[in-house]
Amino acid sequence: MSVFNRDSADEFARGARALIVYPELTGGSALSADARLDEAEGLALAIGLQVVGKQALRVRAPKAATLIGGGQVEAIAEQVEALNADLLIVDGALTAIQQRNLEDKTKVKVIDRTGLILEIFGERAATAEGRLQVELAHLDYQAGRLVRSWTHLERQRGGFGFLGGPGETQIEADRRMIRDRMARLRRELEQVQRTRGLHRARRKRAPWPVIALVGYTNAGKSTLFNRLTRAGVLAEDMLFATLDPTLRQISLPGVEKAILSDTVGFVSDLPTQLVAAFRATLEEVISADIIVHVRDIAHPATMAQRDDVMRILKELGIDTAASGRIVELWNKVDLLDNDQRAEYQNIAEKQEDIFLISAETGEGIEAFKAHLAQRIGTANLTRELWLDGGEGEALAWLHAKGRVETSEEADGQIRIVASLNAQNWGQFDKRFQLEN
Repeated sequence: MSVFNRDSADEFARGARALIVYPELTGGSALSADARLDEAEGLALAIGLQVVGKQALRVRAPKAATLIGGGQVEAIAEQVEALNADLLIVDGALTAIQQRNLEDKTKVKVIDRTGLILEIFGERAATAEGRLQVELAHLDYQAGRLVRSWTHLERQRGGFGFLGGPGETQIEADRRMIRDRMARLRRELEQVQRTRGLHRARRKRAPWPVIALVGYTNAGKSTLFNRLTRAGVLAEDMLFATLDPTLRQISLPGVEKAILSDTVGFVSDLPTQLVAAFRATLEEVISADIIVHVRDIAHPATMAQRDDVMRILKELGIDTAASGRIVELWNKVDLLDNDQRAEYQNIAEKQEDIFLISAETGEGIEAFKAHLAQRIGTANLTRELWLDGGEGEALAWLHAKGRVETSEEADGQIRIVASLNAQNWGQFDKRFQLEN
């Protein structure tokens, strides 16, 4: 079934039958071929496609015309016809010529990994900022390609029409319109960036510590975010369930206020256009006081996923080796068998910045929160105070604004050892004017 007979991009995108092909290139992804195919299937399902087949192909020398060999192209074309597929997904990067040639050979629409991820992001972006970022990334991706239709610039639906369109009739796109649109988007995003900078500066003056959640997509960040903040952020077993950044207040023992930030999930071979376009959002991570790396420890490719996340953090300018800001959460321990759990627990006990948790069941969450409070509290000032029995208001204030480490009675007075930041100590001294 040829996609070029479709009249409606919306009709085609949902429920289309997709065949996934992963070209294994020398020195390619750190993920295994099976892991890449499973991840590509997850991406396809996230956009509502029906996966009817998937396979990996060894590619010794990439072909300029089609990326894969001629015999492999013929075999894929036969498989497309046998499976009655509407769409061929190539889990790799294609040039415009390679994409066109594969479409000519297979007689169906072809989309590469970057195009698929951008399509998902285009449909998921919920805020004005998110839509600006994704559209800029999409235009950057398409700027040097043969383009079938620019009607997405006026469309209201999510996505960008990679999965369908009116065919070849609009291939002569107005490139000046594209450049002008990109320039406008960049100006609008610069304004967003300035606004975010002002908000961050205001928070720093407060000062409230900021904790940023990062991790591979579908690692459980949003489930953890909801558990910690009682927010209602979308948390589904689906790749890129969260796209737009979310900030909420979090309650930690002995900490007056902290801000928790949930960010877009990372993925292997995250398109460079998206890293660039989402830099304004990801600056929340760059400026965070603590970065919490949430890992799906039950995933067979957990180490490769960790490497991908750390690589992207380095691209953002974060020194992952020396920053000392990163805490690892090994999530989904409820999915481990007893032997795996014992092995990981032994590793975590030897590392002060690794915690085993289940965001789904709540296991390990309290120990993690206590660690966060301790990390934040290291910047606080600890003082000893003697309070009279009638100064209960001062004691309550200390409990509310900081961490009371010791409270004991002696000779009719209460000895207090409390930890507060410098600003709160100033407020305390001004309000209660105690002689200590």
